[in-house]
Amino acid sequence: MSLDTIKQPIAAELDIFEERFRDAMRSHVPLLDKITWYIVQRKGKQVRPMLVLLSARLFGPIEEPSYTAASLVELLHTATLVHDDVVDDAFERRGFFSINALWKNKIAVLVGDYLLSQGLLLSIRNQQVRLLEIVSRAVKEMAEGELLQMEKARRLDIREEIYFDIIRQKTASLIAAACSAGAASTCSDPEIVQRVWAFGEKIGMAFQIRDDLFDFGTDDVGKPLGIDIKEKKMTLPLIYTLAHTDRSTRRRIIHIVRNESDQADKVAEVIQLVRGGGGMEYAQEAMYRYRQEAFDLLDTFPDSPARASLRDLVTFVTERKK
Repeated sequence: MSLDTIKQPIAAELDIFEERFRDAMRSHVPLLDKITWYIVQRKGKQVRPMLVLLSARLFGPIEEPSYTAASLVELLHTATLVHDDVVDDAFERRGFFSINALWKNKIAVLVGDYLLSQGLLLSIRNQQVRLLEIVSRAVKEMAEGELLQMEKARRLDIREEIYFDIIRQKTASLIAAACSAGAASTCSDPEIVQRVWAFGEKIGMAFQIRDDLFDFGTDDVGKPLGIDIKEKKMTLPLIYTLAHTDRSTRRRIIHIVRNESDQADKVAEVIQLVRGGGGMEYAQEAMYRYRQEAFDLLDTFPDSPARASLRDLVTFVTERKK
């Protein structure tokens, strides 16, 4: 199964979206136009626009509101990534230099603000206040989730339920917004739109747990191992291992994460302890559980090529190797 096959029900619409998105990024300020051109060139797999357009196609033809929804989600998502790189002091994203690495923090923050304002203007200009409400809810939750994680990470004592709260807000809320904004662009029933939000939220939870697993995975994954440990992020495999190991091992892991996470051999030690402590298997089961809950919600919607592609897209992303 390839992304090109999954895209088939919306292939032409994705091309139109790309054109609209490029237009939405343009500016008469040469420096800003250069930076937004750079952003467009390094686009990823386009999972979020695909989720928007496939969710829209579930309930009707894709017209102007659906393109607005896809552009709005992508503009706000891109704005949060630019700001995240500043917050994390990250100089690389998807193998490319980050905006702050090339143009420094001050300009990166302003670029993020510009993208955010473009999203707001796009929705107001097209009188899509409902779409703006859906996506703004996600941005609010993302900020809250990030701050909750920062607050809890200082003590390295995140319980499983707090972890799920964090990833629901930080990651799953934007996936939920992409799906429900797509649905809201072709369906006026609030109950259905809310059910699509729940579907997207389940996908987002599974996506994030898949990402957690990469940090401890076998050597053929695309992401370097131990990045989350180095950043002192409490992920599900690590949380499970800490809760189910003996006291001395727990103290050893916490000591390394807190004080020695910059040493490759110490990080490798934690990875081996998590692999041997059942954390990988536990997290994988949780990922498949959320994925199945998403499929159960998806099956309540009318059967169509778009529904089949949504199912395949969720499978593709949760089974990906990088």
